[in-house]
Amino acid sequence: METPLDTLEKAYHTLLTDIGEEPAREGLVDTPTRAAKAMRYLTQGYDQKLEEIVNGAVFDSDSDEMVIVRDIELYSLCEHHLLPFIGKCHVAYLPRGRVLGLSKVARIVDMYARRLQIQEQLTRQIAQAMQEVTGGLGVGVIVESRHLCMMMRGVQKQNSSMTTSSMLGTFRKDINTRNEFLQLVRT
Repeated sequence: METPLDTLEKAYHTLLTDIGEEPAREGLVDTPTRAAKAMRYLTQGYDQKLEEIVNGAVFDSDSDEMVIVRDIELYSLCEHHLLPFIGKCHVAYLPRGRVLGLSKVARIVDMYARRLQIQEQLTRQIAQAMQEVTGGLGVGVIVESRHLCMMMRGVQKQNSSMTTSSMLGTFRKDINTRNEFLQLVRT
């Protein structure tokens, strides 16, 4: 029985042929296999579930001050061209009796980034997942990234970047909370 990896290998072999390459030449002999494995890795977020990522790492806490995790590296693929976008994510939440294990914030970012995405959707998905997991008073997420689909093709603007945000709960309703988050991320 053919596996998804086998199917991807065949697709990459066809792609190489269709762009005018010879998949049997020395440098490309194993490329369909390597590319298929890379694509499976880059899109592993489809095989992950939020509950498994969090794995019970939500802990009782008296803390009610803002928790921020800054500069979480992210790598994703644009769903329009299958080209990478690379950047960083800042995540904040206001606990309500529970806090999330630190590494789980980065794992949530990775889970959604490792899917074909547009940045706007990625930002919203991270915020909604953080709200669901923490049950906090609010969540703020900012994603800043550079898109190779804009840098390598099309308008070819090398120094452009994109910033998106998603504010939920208190971060959306209270300008002071939002401003505190934005100020702390800038420092």
